[in-house]
Order: sequence, then C-alpha cells, then structure tokens
Amino acid sequence: MLGGGCFWCTEGALIGLKGTLEIIPGYAGGHIDNPTYEQVCTQKTGHAEVVKVSFDTEVISRRQILEVFFTSHDPTQINRQGNDIGTHYRSIVLYNSEEQKDEIKQVIEDLSSHFDSPIVTEVKELEKFWVAEKYHHEYFFKNPQNPYCQVVVAPKIAKTRARHAGLYE
Repeated sequence: MLGGGCFWCTEGALIGLKGTLEIIPGYAGGHIDNPTYEQVCTQKTGHAEVVKVSFDTEVISRRQILEVFFTSHDPTQINRQGNDIGTHYRSIVLYNSEEQKDEIKQVIEDLSSHFDSPIVTEVKELEKFWVAEKYHHEYFFKNPQNPYCQVVVAPKIAKTRARHAGLYE
C-alpha cells in the first residue's frame, strides 16, 4: 500500500511497470469503516489516499516499486504534495509483515541522501484497505484532458518514467 498524495498520481506513476498485476486506488490508515472520497477529503477519517499494488516478484521487486514510488512524489512534505494539502495527501507506506517494514525502512534510509530534506513518509502496519469509488480507477488514463491531470499528474508520471524507463513495459 502506497500513498504519495493524490492517488491519481501514484496510480498513474505505477501503471505500466513490468510485473505489476493490479493497482487499485483506495483508502487506508484511518479509523472509520468504508469511507467515501468525500469523507476522506474532510480529513476527519484519518485515511490517506493510497494504491494497493499487486506484483510478480519474479519480474519486479518490492524495492524497485518503492524506488519508483519515492521518485513519483516528494516524501519530504508533511501532509501535502504541492498544492494538494491535507492529511489524506500524506506520504505513507503500509506494510503487512515485519519483513516488509524492515525493507521499507531500509529503502528510506538508502534514499535519504537523494533529498535535500528528511523523508517524512509514515510507515505503518496495514489494518484495513477500502477500495475507492470506481471513477477513481485509472483516472489519469481515462481523463487526460482534465486540467489537474495535465498540470499535476502528467509531469509526475513523465519524471518517474524517465528516471525508471527500464522498468516500464
């Protein structure tokens, strides 16, 4: 589970990675059941916008996915990504095991020298994932003319794909 601001950006940056089987936008890290987008946007649910990534470990590693994720957003900003402000836009990685937690923390440590400020990504055990409303799925690719997609999402995807070109199909 990865949250790097708006899930349209995170999903868009990960779609097309070799070995990814499924990328589902949703909500996690909060305290209410079955939240809606509108509820999450109030910042009263504790949830972040995240994507659930399923992948083939024979083709791509968790570390590679994490490196792409950390390229796709600014993990040094607290509760925001650019003009998107709020706790639901926080940088977060949710794990299912101590092994995953250790690997996430190692990647953060390894990448910390690549940033001018400390990485503030929250690393938290996953309790529950709630699938986002259907219209959020593959939003960027279905709505390329949306001004937000053109101004915010497209540049993040372009930067990420350029930096990790060999990992994309």
